[in-house]
Amino acid sequence: MNQQLLAKTFVELADNLVADFDLIDFLRLLTDRSVSMLDASAAGVLLADRDGKLRVMAASDEQVRLLELFQLQNDEGPCLECFRTGTPVIVPDLGREVDRWPRFATAAQRSGFGAVQALPMRLRDETVGALNLFRTTPGPFDPSGTPIAQALADVATISLLQQRSSERSTLLNEQLQTALNSRVLIEQAKGKLSERRNIDMERAFSALRGYARAHNRRLSDVARAFIDDSEPLPGLAA
Repeated sequence: MNQQLLAKTFVELADNLVADFDLIDFLRLLTDRSVSMLDASAAGVLLADRDGKLRVMAASDEQVRLLELFQLQNDEGPCLECFRTGTPVIVPDLGREVDRWPRFATAAQRSGFGAVQALPMRLRDETVGALNLFRTTPGPFDPSGTPIAQALADVATISLLQQRSSERSTLLNEQLQTALNSRVLIEQAKGKLSERRNIDMERAFSALRGYARAHNRRLSDVARAFIDDSEPLPGLAA
């Protein structure tokens, strides 16, 4: 494991006290780094909205995003179980869990995944979501990687909950609701850019994210401007 990248990731996840903090980009950083550093082929993040309903907030690729949506729509799977119990759910072989999650296990295998571990995003007794790591091949997860994955999830959760005001839960709900609204904009912009440039959805997201970072802008603001054609975005839609 790249120890330097690991240390950098912990710093980045802990440092969100900035005026233009972008929750969507923050959570995508969590999924991307989880894949690059841990024993995972893909990763996703589910967070609860103000009504306690789980939402897909980030995914390392389009395939796992759709699988996470499938899990929520069918109300079964390791990530839901992890959120509801507040404890890790580690599944080294999804083929053995068809009786436990008949729809999810079948869909996950069809999507090319053979194993999954879901880790709670929690602070003390408060669970706000789950970090989900998928692997293409069945087999035990690296025992040294699971505590690191949980530590990443814990640091990300603390960072989400850590605000300047003492009204933590209210601010978190507002932040999550804003992020949910931004997620809709980003999905619309991905679809529009994918069609315009004849590229897949993952490349469209990477283009939007790359443009936002290159121009020091919020991802949601770039997405809104692209959807509305309210301003020129040189190089993005070429």
